[in-house]
Amino acid sequence: QVQLVESGGGLVQAGGSLKLSCAASISTFSINTMGWYRQAPGKQRELVARITSGGNTYYADSVKGRFTISRDNAKNTVWLQMGSLKPEDTAVYFCNTYFPLKTYWGQGTQVTVSS
Repeated sequence: QVQLVESGGGLVQAGGSLKLSCAASISTFSINTMGWYRQAPGKQRELVARITSGGNTYYADSVKGRFTISRDNAKNTVWLQMGSLKPEDTAVYFCNTYFPLKTYWGQGTQVTVSS
């Protein structure tokens, strides 16, 4: 059973920082690509950042230079360090991974950035 458990969300002022964590119970974690998505009220879920098993990263243009995704395969954990936060970063943030036939999501963690 694959489980993804996010933590670290909260309320922060614009310009502040937060670090999200995702603990994954996946036997193949070290070879899985891991991602962070977010969904703001009334909007579609969007990819924020992704990291491959080899450490290659991808960032949405809206977060480049402000967010950093990282992973520790020994701890089965992926992080999203968020800096210079803006009110438009307010959303529920979801951890994600996928296999050829199935995609898995965590329950999400709320990030609220006040102006």
